[in-house]
Amino acid sequence: MSTNDFSVLEKQVKKYIKNKKDLAQIQDAYNYAKSKHEGQFRKSGEEYIIHPLEVALILSEYHTDPVTIMAGLLHDVIEDTIVTYDEIKEHFGEEVALLTEGVTKLGQYKFKGEAQEVEKIAAQAKNYQKMLLAMAKDIRVIIVKLADRLNNMRTLSALPEVKQQRIARETMEIYAPLAHRLGMYVLKAELEDTSFKYINPDTYKKIARLISDTKFDRQSDIEMMQTNIEDLLSENKVPSNSKGRIKNIYSVHKKMVDRNKEFEEIFDLLAVRVIVKDIESCYRTIGIIHSKWTPIPNRFKDYIAMPKPNMYQSLHTSVISNGKVYEIQIRTKEMDEIAEYGVAAHWAYKETKIKTIMTDEVSKKLKWYGDLIKFTKESDDDQDVLNLLRDDIFQSNVYVFTPNGDIIDLKKGSTPLDFAFRIHSQVGIKTVGAIVNGKIVPLEYELQTGDIVNMKTSTNSFGPNDNWLKIVKTSNAKSKIKNYLNKRRRSTLVDMGKEDFLRESNSRKEEFTITDKKVNELFSHKGAKTIEDLYYEIGKNTISPVSAVNSLIGEVKYTEEALIQRINESVYLDVKSDSNIIVEGLKNPSIKLSNCCTPIPGDRITGYISKGTGIAVHRTKCNNLQSLSESRYIEVFWGNDNTRQYSVNIKVNVSNRDNILAEIINTVTSAKGKVLQVAASSNNRLEGVVKLKVGIKNKKEFQILRFRQLILLQWPWLLEICLI
Repeated sequence: MSTNDFSVLEKQVKKYIKNKKDLAQIQDAYNYAKSKHEGQFRKSGEEYIIHPLEVALILSEYHTDPVTIMAGLLHDVIEDTIVTYDEIKEHFGEEVALLTEGVTKLGQYKFKGEAQEVEKIAAQAKNYQKMLLAMAKDIRVIIVKLADRLNNMRTLSALPEVKQQRIARETMEIYAPLAHRLGMYVLKAELEDTSFKYINPDTYKKIARLISDTKFDRQSDIEMMQTNIEDLLSENKVPSNSKGRIKNIYSVHKKMVDRNKEFEEIFDLLAVRVIVKDIESCYRTIGIIHSKWTPIPNRFKDYIAMPKPNMYQSLHTSVISNGKVYEIQIRTKEMDEIAEYGVAAHWAYKETKIKTIMTDEVSKKLKWYGDLIKFTKESDDDQDVLNLLRDDIFQSNVYVFTPNGDIIDLKKGSTPLDFAFRIHSQVGIKTVGAIVNGKIVPLEYELQTGDIVNMKTSTNSFGPNDNWLKIVKTSNAKSKIKNYLNKRRRSTLVDMGKEDFLRESNSRKEEFTITDKKVNELFSHKGAKTIEDLYYEIGKNTISPVSAVNSLIGEVKYTEEALIQRINESVYLDVKSDSNIIVEGLKNPSIKLSNCCTPIPGDRITGYISKGTGIAVHRTKCNNLQSLSESRYIEVFWGNDNTRQYSVNIKVNVSNRDNILAEIINTVTSAKGKVLQVAASSNNRLEGVVKLKVGIKNKKEFQILRFRQLILLQWPWLLEICLI
């Protein structure tokens, strides 16, 4: 469209919209948009109104309803003019206003490539989430946005090369896959080809040339096959019509790469679509065709009995005729509309149609869409939403069945555990085994298309563990397992933190009170707003029990500069420290034993004046200490207090066998160590990892080298033991 002439759109919409009131509203929306965009021009130099007019024309090609057409005309007025949401609502109604606002917001979300800083990735994930929530309100928002993006891609040459590349990659990564998942094949194909032309122009030109060079021969072959099929079906009294189809450029490229084949080897460059009146005729037609031409083994696919997640239905087969391979697709007229226009076909306007938002109806038919919306609303992690969209939704190509015959789509490589968590979180959590096609399989089994999966659950299940995170492949399952483990660990860490806190507070002479309000005032900057939060942070070692009690008592803390000055100006005194660390010149300083190296009496130690913590004590050979400025080092010494207990973290790698954990704990206690915490896990190679937090009084009491020697003598199957 080279002008801003409304008559082109009017002629198009009149083909399927007859209601004069609806037609008048569409013209009103055009006139309104034209007046508001008056004086605005695109980068190409064209009047701006041409863009929303072309967007509306694209939408009319899909026979979308009047509200969607009006939203296409108005989609930029909120963003690019002084018009507000309320003004749109007042003039055109709430439904049009909501769609217009939704598309405006989508336009504000900028998606970047893969190589990004963490904060940019987080921002991108948030944008994905907002986009999906906009879709949840009304999926027509994304239909309008896809039409908007298609027109932008058609005029992309007017922009600088840097912007061309960014927009093309964004389109290929986000909008083309969305169009595919919504079943909008025609739009998806053009988005892919146009993006590919800018992303990889040399390959695009090469494949386009190869297609063009062979176009005449292929067209002749396709037309001949069409005639042969129509004559054959006519003889068998099966009413039909057919049409040829040539693959889009990017799909040819993708198949060449995926299959590692040359252009000449791609089967379905020659494709014929056969349209029949009903489903019964579809199956009859496939039988007639196979009786005439030799089918290629393993190329028959029944998408009628098992529709794709984007609602696509058709019978596919490949046959040989005159030495050439033809892909033949057999479907009804309704199926063909869905194949071309996907979810947009649900908004094909009919005068008798009830004008309601069809999100619920679409959600039922597009199971992935319903699952995605639910996950988006429930997820606490923006990155999980990003992963779900990219890894689960856009890469789903394995279709399995529940025992009731429901189809579940999963990404390639998925396991029964992925299936279980896809069904329901509780099914996954209570899983104890899996049966696939009537046979017991391990949880690591890789599901194949057509598998019938039955999960075995038990209320006595131990629930997920860390190994499950290595087994599952979908972001959905990983997110749910992580949430479960975090909740379970929180309870344990709260108990540990409470015990440490009470031990420290009971050792003090000062009395103090602790309330949620006081905790929030003192520790909210560290994520603790309640007493339970404080115990949790202590359990995680992000807040030390000593500093927690000090803060609650109200002990004076020195700033970094003040602490350095006090040390430099102090009179040297030899005093006993509550932490059993002596710093000459300081009485009862704020001391923290560093978690990175967990120093214990007997270790050579060095103090470091750290910001906000006071003095952090490291082993002298600690790698972290070596990377810190020596100007902040301070000499520290162990005191003579033998009543305090210190902890060391030990990791033991072993070959699995019965009672290993009990033997390890007995060995530790026999070496005068007190086990404070234990964690154990195993892998597929029958190897186990045991992590221990052990309480001791000094290094002399518990020599790690002696401990290692002892274990090696007792356990010849020990793989490794080390301090962590």
